[in-house]
Amino acid sequence: MTATEFQQISSTIPLSPGIYKYYDDGNTLLYVGKAKSLRKRISSYFSKTFTSYKTHELVQRIARIEFTIVDTEQDAFLLENALIKQFQPRYNIDLKDDKTYPYLVIKKEPFPRVFLTRRKINDGSEYLGPFTSVGKVRELLDFIKLTIPLRTCKLNLSAANIQKGKYKVCLEYHLGNCKGPCEGLQSEEEYRQGLLQLRNLMKGNLGPVMQQFKQEMQGYAGALQFEKAEMMRRKLDYLEQYQARSVIVSKHLGNLDVFSILKDGDTAFVNYLMVQHGTIVQTHTIQLETHLDENQEEVLLYAIGQLRASFNSQATEIIVPFELPGWQEETLDEKEFLITVPKGGDKKKLLELSLKNVNYFQDEIRRKKTLHLEGKSEEEKKQVLFQLMEDLQLPELPVHIECFDNSNFQGAFPVSAMVCFKEGVASKKDYRHFNVKTVEGINDFATMKEVVTRRYKRLKDEESSLPQLVIIDGGKGQLGAAMEAIRELDLTGSMTLVGLAKNEEELFFPGDSESVRLPYNSESLKLIRRIRDEVHRFGITFHRNQRSKGTFKNELEGIPGIGKATATQLLRKFRSISNIRNLSEEEISQEIGGARAKLVWEYFHKG
Repeated sequence: MTATEFQQISSTIPLSPGIYKYYDDGNTLLYVGKAKSLRKRISSYFSKTFTSYKTHELVQRIARIEFTIVDTEQDAFLLENALIKQFQPRYNIDLKDDKTYPYLVIKKEPFPRVFLTRRKINDGSEYLGPFTSVGKVRELLDFIKLTIPLRTCKLNLSAANIQKGKYKVCLEYHLGNCKGPCEGLQSEEEYRQGLLQLRNLMKGNLGPVMQQFKQEMQGYAGALQFEKAEMMRRKLDYLEQYQARSVIVSKHLGNLDVFSILKDGDTAFVNYLMVQHGTIVQTHTIQLETHLDENQEEVLLYAIGQLRASFNSQATEIIVPFELPGWQEETLDEKEFLITVPKGGDKKKLLELSLKNVNYFQDEIRRKKTLHLEGKSEEEKKQVLFQLMEDLQLPELPVHIECFDNSNFQGAFPVSAMVCFKEGVASKKDYRHFNVKTVEGINDFATMKEVVTRRYKRLKDEESSLPQLVIIDGGKGQLGAAMEAIRELDLTGSMTLVGLAKNEEELFFPGDSESVRLPYNSESLKLIRRIRDEVHRFGITFHRNQRSKGTFKNELEGIPGIGKATATQLLRKFRSISNIRNLSEEEISQEIGGARAKLVWEYFHKG
């Protein structure tokens, strides 16, 4: 749909809050979104300049627009999440979480059984959960068996069957794990009290259960039934031990949901802590893929809706790391609904714990995607290197690998880094940093040529051994610049150079039009990822250190009256000295004010 075509229907779209759906010409749902004002939001897709190719592609495919008006933005939020979950449109955020979670089911039957299941059946039974850990649920079941006597048999305990005396008590009754409802030795009311205790335990609300056990213990002791009193004391001990193992933040906090987010390019990780009665009863981290450059607020709002729905949360307060515009204090399901960004205290500690979990999850994902050969046997290292040689069709075993990467900050201050791996293991004494000397401004191609020339000219002059494989972290342009340096040094054929495309994990050989894609989980690609991540880490650390030392200077800081903060502000906004040079005085003043803008403009246009 073109902007002109949209203008013909824009007046028919209301200004009310609601959700909108985009369909292609094959009637396939492409995208679902929510808006405070449907017309304003939808119009923005047809009037703005896109920074994302994916957004441009989405707009080109839109053939039909549908919308649904709702009363509030919160209603739109809930409806949007439900539709995304149901239809999974191609351009919406993709939740990478296909697990099925276990529930604890209280079966709809006389004297209900309680057991673990992954199948939620609409049979009138009560389902507690879901839970993120099967082990945790089994531990809870064992704990419940020790403290709350519930039946485990599959007998049909109807009132008629019990009255006829069809059943006899089993070993579980004699062991004290069941009170014998099959022979009418336990009333349904007493059994329901046990189920109530179970529900409290599952919600982390141990206080009422412990209080009841104490009363029963005192009652037995007063009646001189010391064996039964001792049994209740042991149950209290079990409860206290279980409570000690639970993560209790504060008994005064009540029920909360805590969310934190870590966004890395098109991938985001969101951690969820469910707190009930001051105890963390659930923790779960999910991975999401974004498709339209959604910001952190949009991704987090989507994840909150999905996770609260998945885990049946009834908490009326949500803890988040930053403001969510328009969602500070609203009503949801006729309950007070509060979103809090804590500044200190127990809630801040909870948020920090959530952030620690989300960072650990991201590190684990990276660790699984990369290959660490440190600590492996020589045979295991050689096996991976032989696989890499075969996959890339290298003429010799790559026992010596080097990788280059350029780094800059806000379009300025270029540096480069090189890491070295020998026998598949990082050789940190051979790592090198490069402050760019001959290149002015940001020119990744020229920068790559300079550092490759400097590295291998020195090795050539010193007659040192050359690597068998050189990885250039960049596309065809940077690989071409590196090859130019190799040819000028007369080292063509002495080593193999490959380019590693940013994000796509495609490998390019010089002169080839087609890229090479290694199997996603292959040992070869994991090793290459490990080397790439290491050169990123090494380069960014060096860059950060140089900035903190004040090593970097730029042309703007040389202008009288312009300090480092102003220079950084301009570079952050306009990306390069060249762009700033071409701005009008008015455009510069909008960023830093009229007086300083005049100084900058006159500097570039004097004479």
